[in-house]
Amino acid sequence: MPREYILAINPGSTSTKVALYNGEEKVFSSKIEHPSIELDRYSSVIEQYDYRLNVIINWLREANVTTASLRATVGRGGLLRPMPAGTYLVTDAMINDLKDNIGGEHASNLGGILAKGIADKEEIKAFIVDPVAVDEMNHIARISGMPDIQRRSQVHALNIKAVSHRYAHEHNKNLKDINLIVAHLGGGISVAPIEKGLITDVNNANEMGPLSPERSGGLPVGDLVKMCYSGKYTFNEIKAKLKGKGGLVSYLGTNNAKEVEERANNGDERAGLIFMVMAYQIAKEIGAMAAALCGKLDAIILTGGLAYSKTLTDKIQSMTGFIAPVVLYPGEDELKALNEGALRVLEGEEAEKIYENEVIIND
Repeated sequence: MPREYILAINPGSTSTKVALYNGEEKVFSSKIEHPSIELDRYSSVIEQYDYRLNVIINWLREANVTTASLRATVGRGGLLRPMPAGTYLVTDAMINDLKDNIGGEHASNLGGILAKGIADKEEIKAFIVDPVAVDEMNHIARISGMPDIQRRSQVHALNIKAVSHRYAHEHNKNLKDINLIVAHLGGGISVAPIEKGLITDVNNANEMGPLSPERSGGLPVGDLVKMCYSGKYTFNEIKAKLKGKGGLVSYLGTNNAKEVEERANNGDERAGLIFMVMAYQIAKEIGAMAAALCGKLDAIILTGGLAYSKTLTDKIQSMTGFIAPVVLYPGEDELKALNEGALRVLEGEEAEKIYENEVIIND
């Protein structure tokens, strides 16, 4: 049987997205929902491994696909140690760090482990591509203003790198020869300068940058410190205000940006104001990152789910279009991005990377 398919796996908190690709063509895909009654049996994400593995195997069986037809597997990268972007072979060292939750516990930590579990059955390669832990920041961008605290790279690298490759391909350019700013606009917002293919700076979407549907973004530090010591809030309550209950949720009671836009269009002035504040802050962050590139860039790319909003993107474009052309790649297709990363290695466009050889130690 010819080995023709790449199996892409993207675990989420309550589902696992899977797709089979033949080259760049998606053969079929599914979002497999996991009932809470099943997940509640496990005390940690890692303990869900056997359950999710069997679900994927059964999905392949129902699709009349055997693991013998797989060319490679590729999983969503988890919360690993800081590392350069690229397509990584899943190694024992990587799996150990994923199992130990070295960067925190998250469903994506299962991506590489599940890919490896299936690949080992057929002695084929398992990969991950551009995890959140990607760190290509310039040294100067790490310094915060307080020696006790260093700025960290946490970035929507998978989609940001995917649309950067897409732009370069569509314009017949080598990514290493161009500069871009990519704004990933989703539940969290990452705005990153792409300098000769590298993410040389980024706001940490959990703690900095624009407010987003459910994150507060950067705040006046003095007032935040006063809140922390006011005695009114616990540590976990402050964390929730920053991520989960911040941004649009805190002002408007919803993280659904489409709903907010509809409310604004129907005359809700507060919804319209906060929606424009989000656009305003995104545009300001793009301007800051343009300065990081000395104003020398080929394009500004708006991507992610929020980029479907013409109201939002028109406002951002009106504020930033003087810097560079604004290109819209709305939405994100993580499975497609995973497949493309694996293909670049399998077809010899890039070399696979070894995690333990690439981990970055930041002083």
